Formats: sequence, structure tokens, C-alpha cells
Amino acid sequence: MERLNGKVAIITGGAGGIGKATAKLFLEQGAKVVIVDINKEVLEKTSSELDHENLSYCVADISKAEDNENYVEHTLEVHGKIDIFFANAGIEGVSRPIAEYPEETFDKVIAVNLKGVWLGCKHVIPKMKKGGSVIITSSVAGLKGFAGLGAYVATKHAIVGIMRVAALENAERKIRVNTIHPGPVNNDMMRRIEKDVSPENPKEVLKGFESVVPFGRYAESNELAEMALFLASDESKYITGCTHVVDGGMLTA
Repeated sequence: MERLNGKVAIITGGAGGIGKATAKLFLEQGAKVVIVDINKEVLEKTSSELDHENLSYCVADISKAEDNENYVEHTLEVHGKIDIFFANAGIEGVSRPIAEYPEETFDKVIAVNLKGVWLGCKHVIPKMKKGGSVIITSSVAGLKGFAGLGAYVATKHAIVGIMRVAALENAERKIRVNTIHPGPVNNDMMRRIEKDVSPENPKEVLKGFESVVPFGRYAESNELAEMALFLASDESKYITGCTHVVDGGMLTA
């Protein structure tokens, strides 16, 4: 049985690794999906690769209120409702100590990772159906510190706070709000982080991350998609205000 049959989902960061994998899985499970991202060419490529009649896309800079309003309006015009909101878009910034961190990069990370989630919740949730599901991508960096990733860590902690407030504010409408906390994921973001930490030897950085994961490897994007599917489906209808860690045991090490 299709676990999302008849449901309508918005996925921000929909052209990235986790977003694309989640869109594919949601479509397979019967959902109608709108993917949102800032790059039109990448969105078109992703849409072409997924090639599904129930998929559409909307170009948006999630750090801008108007763009959030636009993708909400697009979804309601095309599908008439919103059941699922996967606030997944995010950027990593750079790997630098706080004392050396560029202020303009800090501001950009805050704008996308924190304000973007806040704006999404502000504009999407009021338009959602009763009993809907909001899923926010945080990180293990939203539950512990990592040297050199001050801006990223700060935003990923902060959106846990947004999640908890939104869960309380929308409980009366039975809209549940949860965060997902991936460890390192085998995607383009981790390739950039590895190269930023050590331009000469990024593979050693990869090995270093793998060494602190008890499962001994990075997660695959589809493994995060499977957690998102559970939280999007009615199987999680009594789960809200929670942090869901998908890290191969990293936080227990």
C-alpha cells in the first residue's frame, strides 16, 4: 500500500542529495511533490531525472519571504492543499574557527539555514491541512558542537528550537513538527566540507569522519529519505516535537 497516497508534499532543497532521494521515495509512495531550490537548471535536471507526472518544481531563495509565499501559492494552485512540508534546504558555510570566520558567510548561513526554516514555517504551516507533518533537516551538529563549523552548528541548534515552538503552536490542529539529525551523508555537501578542511587531502578527512561513526561509513541520502517518509506518513501521527537521529551511532561514540 502506498504510504502517502493522496498527500501533497513540499520539499525545499529538493534538487540536492537528500531532497532528491526524498522526492523520489515520496512519489513512489503516492504523493504529489513540489521540489523547491534556488537553481533553476539543477531543478530542471532533477525533474527530468525523476520524470514523474506528479512532480513539479518552483525556483526560490528560501531566505526571502516573497519566494516562500510563491512556492506556497504554486503548490495550492496546482494541488489545492499541503499535507507535508520537508524544510530540508541548507548550506554548510566554510570550515574556520570563530575568530577567523568571515562575517558575510556567517550572515548567509544564518539567512538560509535559520531564517529560511523560520520563513517556511511562517508561510507554509498556516496553509497546511489539519493533521499534516512538518519535517526539518537539522544535523548531528544540531545536538553537539564541531570545531570550525560555528555558523552551521549555531543554525542547526536553533532550528531545533523553532521545531519545538512550532510543535506546541500547531498541536491543536494536530500538525506534528519534528527534526531529522543526519550524521555525515555521502553527498555533495560533505565533498565540499572535506575539501574545505583539507584541500590537499580530502580523502583523509572522509576517513576521519568515518572513524567516529560506529557503523564505519557515511549515510546514503535514501536512508534519510526513509526517515522522512516515516515522519510524513500516518504511522507517525502521534509523534511531534522530537529529534530523530540518523547517524550510524555517531552521537553515542
